[in-house]
Amino acid sequence: MAKITPCLWFDGKAEQAAEFYVTLLPDSHIDNVSRSPADTPSGPQGMVLTVEFTLAGQQFLGLNGGPDFTFDEAVSFVIDCEDQAEVDRLWDALIADGGEPGPCGWLKDRFGLSWQIVPRQLNEMLQDPDKHRARRAMEAMLQMGKIDVDTLRRAFDGEEVAATR
Repeated sequence: MAKITPCLWFDGKAEQAAEFYVTLLPDSHIDNVSRSPADTPSGPQGMVLTVEFTLAGQQFLGLNGGPDFTFDEAVSFVIDCEDQAEVDRLWDALIADGGEPGPCGWLKDRFGLSWQIVPRQLNEMLQDPDKHRARRAMEAMLQMGKIDVDTLRRAFDGEEVAATR
């Protein structure tokens, strides 16, 4: 295990979440599933306690800790996307089956975990030395749910764009 590993608290769905997440990105897999050796306050003997998994080379631990704590937007995971096709694929997969789209590239998946699906081009535009171009890209992004690279590019270049929410 890595020196620092994010631990995600689930209410009985750690294995289901890990199995879903590892389908999304290359270099992702389930590393270990630990089950309870005895009945505990968290659940019966044999229940999944923890799932160690790797997403895009980053190790995570999923803990079935019960209903006491839930995810909120104070913690989210950012996925740096190569292009619009990757943005679309990940956005659609993560909001499927009960996920919720949010503003500015944010969403919650069906487990309540927050993600930011960000095309690499957005960061390049926002860091452009021409502050007017960067501002136009920022203003366009603030009008979006899922980020649309073509709309960003048009705004960045000074073309009129309609809101995409």
